[in-house]
Amino acid sequence: MADGQRITLAEIAAEAGVSLATMSKVLNGRTDVAPATRARLEDHLARHGYKRRNVAQRSDFVELVFHELEPSWSMEVIEGVEEVAHAAGLSVVLTVSGDRHAPSADWIDGVLRRRPVGVVLVFSDIEPRYREKLRSRGIPFVIVDPAGDPSPDVPSVGSANWSGGLMATRHLIELGHRRIAAITGPEDMMCSLARVDGYRSAMNAAGLPIDPALIRFGDFHPGGGERRARELLALSDPPTAIFAGSDLQALGAIAAGAAAGLRVPDDLSVVGYDDIALSRWMSPQLTTIHQPLRRMGEEATRLALRLADGATVETLRMDLATHLVVRGSTAPLAG
Repeated sequence: MADGQRITLAEIAAEAGVSLATMSKVLNGRTDVAPATRARLEDHLARHGYKRRNVAQRSDFVELVFHELEPSWSMEVIEGVEEVAHAAGLSVVLTVSGDRHAPSADWIDGVLRRRPVGVVLVFSDIEPRYREKLRSRGIPFVIVDPAGDPSPDVPSVGSANWSGGLMATRHLIELGHRRIAAITGPEDMMCSLARVDGYRSAMNAAGLPIDPALIRFGDFHPGGGERRARELLALSDPPTAIFAGSDLQALGAIAAGAAAGLRVPDDLSVVGYDDIALSRWMSPQLTTIHQPLRRMGEEATRLALRLADGATVETLRMDLATHLVVRGSTAPLAG
């Protein structure tokens, strides 16, 4: 074929040895196609860089995908996605699928059938073969707070996790604390590692020793925060302050302190991360790192819609600023 000549769907079907009707079924996400035939066609479509351009058949909704719904955290992202989608005349379809690394395998077939205007995934990444399937159908996707380090061609919106960890720890250091513990999230998540790296940087900058026994990996949930805090407070030389990698873990750490007879902040200072609505209703109110969850949802949706419209995007990676919010759960070291 001559250089620059665009290949047609009929030619791709002939090359793959299938009928144009079978090609149409695959493009429309129909399930009545043999898996081997579907895979062969997907491979040919990807190799030829085919992208669906029939905007007239585009749906009227954005799909938002979580691996789990934690109301106090998820609602802020949902509200951000809804605000931008509704302003564009679109609705939002919410899907819960897979784990924190990727949606389940059956999700991809479903989303190809549904053909949303765009997809916003929270925490997850997408396997390269699934990315190509979405791209070949003209379905843009954006990842919010990716679990891993996405490749440069994967659109993502995150926050300044390292800076957040640095600010939280620096605040505790400025209050006179020296035995400062960190309970971050799962060890296989980029945001968890970045937050604890910020903690280490603050400790190093202050010339304070980093005790490995004071660093624990949790699960971002209250129960995990409580378990890890109990372990820390049971040490022969326990911490006087804890930086928790999420507000929910901070809630668990405060519960562990109460169980050990410690008062927050008189005996134990606690800093959270996220600044969810609950942090302002806790007793004492929680000092925390504000993560712009709602805005992350807004920006991810804006990016997905721009990509859906074929707009040129200068950068596919966006990290929003975090900042410290001082409330009642931290105090100067007594004595």
